[in-house]
Amino acid sequence: MKVYTKTGDQGQTSLLSKQRVYKDDDRVHAYGTVDEASSAMGLAKSLTQKEWVVNIIHPIQVELISLAADLATEGTEDAGKYRISESHVQNLEGIIDELEQQRIPDKHFVIPGGTPVSAALDLARTIVRRAERCVVKVRRLDHVHPPVALYLNRLSDLLFVLARCVEQEELVVKVTSNVMENLAGTNNVSGEIVNMMTLNKAMKMIQTAEAKAKEIEVPMVIAVVDCGGNLVAQHRMDGAILASISISLDKAYTAVSLKMPTEKAAKPASPGQSLYGLNTTNGGRLVIFGGGIPVFDKGVLIGGIGVSGGSVEDDITVAKAGLAGL
Repeated sequence: MKVYTKTGDQGQTSLLSKQRVYKDDDRVHAYGTVDEASSAMGLAKSLTQKEWVVNIIHPIQVELISLAADLATEGTEDAGKYRISESHVQNLEGIIDELEQQRIPDKHFVIPGGTPVSAALDLARTIVRRAERCVVKVRRLDHVHPPVALYLNRLSDLLFVLARCVEQEELVVKVTSNVMENLAGTNNVSGEIVNMMTLNKAMKMIQTAEAKAKEIEVPMVIAVVDCGGNLVAQHRMDGAILASISISLDKAYTAVSLKMPTEKAAKPASPGQSLYGLNTTNGGRLVIFGGGIPVFDKGVLIGGIGVSGGSVEDDITVAKAGLAGL
């Protein structure tokens, strides 16, 4: 059978239920828009390397063929010929519920484009919304199988949640990659450790940091970690608050993980930026306000220092003093 049939050369096409209609008919618009949505989902599928994402997208694309067929069927007689049912809608709701258990809630409007895959999913979502509007228009004058509109509505919700989960997972991968780079940078070709954070170095940093804390009259907790984020030494000055024990350690860990002072992580982790939500990953251990500084020795990351107890400015000042002591 040839790809071209010439039967539509006069601007008409046949519905699945055999009626001839013009190609700008509202029903044709509806199932044509469903085809667009499936293509955008196919783009997302081609961009991802995550099998679990493909396993969600592909079966839905198969169902969209049946949904388009329902839209291409005019009339209410012989209801058994319809393909999409309430069970298909319920299946989408089940997938949404599972994804929502993994997703970090959004507190702001989402700007698409966090990753190529999520951008394609957001594109598919907006096309599905358009398809839903087309169906509403058809339904005003003609019969549309009821589960069709419900399916499109749930599908747009599913694509939104899926896009956010993909972005979230990519963020975790990015942070993990930074940590692995940090660890790899501590070894030479033979695999022997070139530079390392020793207890002696840590104590020197803590002593000079404590001296600065006494000078500004703010009791602090000072923590020093090695290049893997493991604690080497921690010191709590008299009067320092209990919360600062964990905060100082997390600041040192964050500085090592990201290879940057913690205050510099605040901007890329703000709403709309590339690392938005960073501080919610890794069990909430990553800190995005000042007081943590990575420690380098001849260009090699050997550890980090974290300080907590005063204002952000006080913490940064004391951490810098500790770094200068090394």
